Amino acid sequence: MRLDAFLTQNRADIIQRCRVKVGSRRAPRPTDGEIETGIPLFLDQLIDTLHLQNVKNPDRAGVATRHGRDLMKEGFTVGQVVHDYGDVCQSVTDLAIERGAPIAAEDFRILNRCLDDAIADAVTEFSRLSDISAATESNERLGIFAHEVRNLLASASISYEVLKSGRVGITGATGAVLERSLARMAALVDRQLAEVRLEVGGFRKERIEVCRFLEEIEVTASLTARAKGVMFSVTPPCEAALAVIGDVQILSATVVNLVQNAVKFTKPHGHVAISARATDDRVQIDVADECGGLPPGSHDALFHAFKQQGANRSGLGLGLIVARRGAEAHGGTIDVLDVPGTGCVFTLDLPRAA
Repeated sequence: MRLDAFLTQNRADIIQRCRVKVGSRRAPRPTDGEIETGIPLFLDQLIDTLHLQNVKNPDRAGVATRHGRDLMKEGFTVGQVVHDYGDVCQSVTDLAIERGAPIAAEDFRILNRCLDDAIADAVTEFSRLSDISAATESNERLGIFAHEVRNLLASASISYEVLKSGRVGITGATGAVLERSLARMAALVDRQLAEVRLEVGGFRKERIEVCRFLEEIEVTASLTARAKGVMFSVTPPCEAALAVIGDVQILSATVVNLVQNAVKFTKPHGHVAISARATDDRVQIDVADECGGLPPGSHDALFHAFKQQGANRSGLGLGLIVARRGAEAHGGTIDVLDVPGTGCVFTLDLPRAA
């Protein structure tokens, strides 16, 4: 028997079993809406996804995403979503074993994958909605930073707990959420440190060799790109002795923020590339993405705080502000070249060291 048919035939029994499990849970405390509305939605999602899998419909992932977002908008907490998906999965497995249902191993594999994807989507959506709710110009910078870190820490902690339970594998969607959350937390801390240095005037001047500098950037930025499923490459300058004068921490934050912006808006399996070139007195570091080009009229708004472009609304849009301030602190500028249909090239222009 196909698993979607088994779920449909035994829907009422599975819902009742899940409600018993949810009702006996100590934390997070169950709510009436969760018991009456959430569980049927969870089960219907599994049925829809399994059915689309069997008919080889390419939109099966979109079904899981829509259901996860609907639940978050209904007011369910991320803890409820994670635990309820686990309860549904356990109830289905218990019932199938009790009744000796001849369900194929492939269907159980699909069930586990649905669970993994749904949890990952719920955690990601929770962080996204929390970010947007905090993105108002009246927020103090420190409050924004703490809010972002708290959300990412919550996502990472919940993902870790799910992985620790053994229900999903580290290489699945939940593992990707954990990796992405940790990478974003590291980037936030680096950005905040750079902001503090810029505010207090703790600018340290030293000679920075561009080749070695880009090698270090590659280590950090490649993690961010890999978590998004984006290809990443660095092409060092032809002149090995090419150098600039500046604060390596602030300059690193400047380039990393450009890279993160590029990765964020590049489609999965796209390419982000860094390259460097020079004239007699200037050094240009180019960060090229494959975002498809800028929306009409968005060029001037790119470096305005809290103004985000495109469909991906994660983060608070402060990265490019920090990048511009970092460039100006080094006597440089940042400009963007729009390549319609392909992407953008952000160019950091700096004075060349003698």
